[in-house]
Amino acid sequence: MTAVSGKTSNAVSYEGNYELGTRGRVIWTATFRKGGEFCGMRNGQLEQMQELAPADLDAAVKAAIDQRWTGEGG
Repeated sequence: MTAVSGKTSNAVSYEGNYELGTRGRVIWTATFRKGGEFCGMRNGQLEQMQELAPADLDAAVKAAIDQRWTGEGG
């Protein structure tokens, strides 16, 4: 598993992890906090990620986490 953390576009901090599985499927989970207080959890998956470089995979997971929390984007 790979750890990931950051801040969403609406200023909520998150910590989570993801794992690249078979056939390029990435499963991720994240816990969200604002001002240190628990706000919620989300999880998701991305498909066909096997060809991405590690930095690009990390960026794709962060974008998916932000989109799932804010509901913005694709």
